[in-house]
Amino acid sequence: MAPGEKLDPLPDTFILQPPVFQPVVPYVTTIFGGLRAGKMVMLQGEVPLDARRFQVDFQCGCSLQPRPDIAIHFNPRFHTTRPHVICNTLHNELWQAEARWPRLALQRGASFFILFLFGNEEMKVSVNGQHFLHYRYRLPLSRVDTLGIFGDILVKAIGFLNINPFQLKSPRLEVPCSRPLPRGLWPGQVIVVRGLVLPEPKDFTLSLLDEAAHVLVTLRASFTDRTLAWVSSWGRKKLISAPFLFYPQRFFEVLLLCQEGGLKLALNGQGLGATSLGQQALERLRELRVSGGVQLYCVHY
Repeated sequence: MAPGEKLDPLPDTFILQPPVFQPVVPYVTTIFGGLRAGKMVMLQGEVPLDARRFQVDFQCGCSLQPRPDIAIHFNPRFHTTRPHVICNTLHNELWQAEARWPRLALQRGASFFILFLFGNEEMKVSVNGQHFLHYRYRLPLSRVDTLGIFGDILVKAIGFLNINPFQLKSPRLEVPCSRPLPRGLWPGQVIVVRGLVLPEPKDFTLSLLDEAAHVLVTLRASFTDRTLAWVSSWGRKKLISAPFLFYPQRFFEVLLLCQEGGLKLALNGQGLGATSLGQQALERLRELRVSGGVQLYCVHY
């Protein structure tokens, strides 16, 4: 991407809010575009050994006075004789009836990965890959625009997704992964690749091949020198001038938006420029191939 180059934004439906790493708790942030059915929030962290309780609140605003409505209050409690989770809703500064889950799937001193998946009528929560609870909405989901995290919790990462790429019952995709492109690519098409970077990755590649199985272009991420580059069919490498946004043991989303004359790239919601590829070459594409040190959950186009 040339210095000063201005790029057209990707369509809103494909924008992923950038992840947040190592935030200081208490932490409050805006949810870009608010919440709606299909969105997901991912929380990765650790419970301190002396933790008493923490809470994750999906709020309707962030005012101090009056206190904002809290559509969903997720509150694990460790200090009682029987650790449990409370979910509730705050409306007009009054708490409603508590919903309680007695079997706490979190432990003091242990790392965790929590997924909050928002459906049409309820929120589902999984902890470390296992379904844990569901909570029916008491306020309209469309009112939620703020995430608040409070209490005894060490947060390593927060991720925001516009659609659910990780169906809890779906198997992971094998890597290397190959997908056919029977009609090539056309302006307006979007390739979506989502997954998890392995603990000790070496590289990640996304290649597009023609009908003769020749690689026309490759997107390559090198974890050794932390570079991201386009590699042409004749091996010429063009470095992408942008922060390296792949992190070990972190989720990622790659978007390739096909447009006239090439492909526009976004990684974790950040536009990273485009690569040139003629329309005839785009129409000749017949295969998408993904390989490297990742676990794949979704390859969609």
